[in-house]
Amino acid sequence: EYDGDRNSEGQRHGFGKALLPNGDTYEGGYDCGLRNGAGTYRFKNGALYTGNYLQNKKHGKGVFFYPDGSKYAGDWVDDQRQGFGEYLYANGDSYTGEWANNKRHGRGTYVYKQTGSKYVGCWVNGIQDGPAELIHQNYRFKGRFLNGKPLGRGKFIFDIGCEQHGEYIQPGQARDEEEEDEPLVPLEPIWRASEITKLTPWSPQYED
Repeated sequence: EYDGDRNSEGQRHGFGKALLPNGDTYEGGYDCGLRNGAGTYRFKNGALYTGNYLQNKKHGKGVFFYPDGSKYAGDWVDDQRQGFGEYLYANGDSYTGEWANNKRHGRGTYVYKQTGSKYVGCWVNGIQDGPAELIHQNYRFKGRFLNGKPLGRGKFIFDIGCEQHGEYIQPGQARDEEEEDEPLVPLEPIWRASEITKLTPWSPQYED
């Protein structure tokens, strides 16, 4: 069913309201029969999108409310979360930063609701990857991540006024003869400390 404006060729054009065959509804702008401009789309499953469309696809700024209670507010390109946006997850966690192809990609901040910890750094295809800081209540880790785990050189910075330098090492895996058919489970990286120093000043260093 459709109630709204049409052009001379009878296409939906301008503002209108539609009830789709699958039970979804749309209210907003049309251009030559396609959803275009600002509109609100209500899904039969309880999800809702309100924002901009371009040729029937979510494109531009928009907010999507998911059936599980999570919510995304930000940029869309060709029906995908892409650009900059904030996602509030059903468990209370949140991510604010860059997106590509519906995944966290680029720089962003993920906040863990349960612990209050924050990951501030780079993402690749939804996985923590690249330089980053993991900030906890009274200390933080500064280093690099690979495939969601810290790896290589880094340092822990403690609020009591010191830093512990070292590196995360990926342990090797030994395999018994009977286990040859069993898939290898990746081992957690191991932290090896090398030295403890005073806090490194953040200000630029000048020679006398």
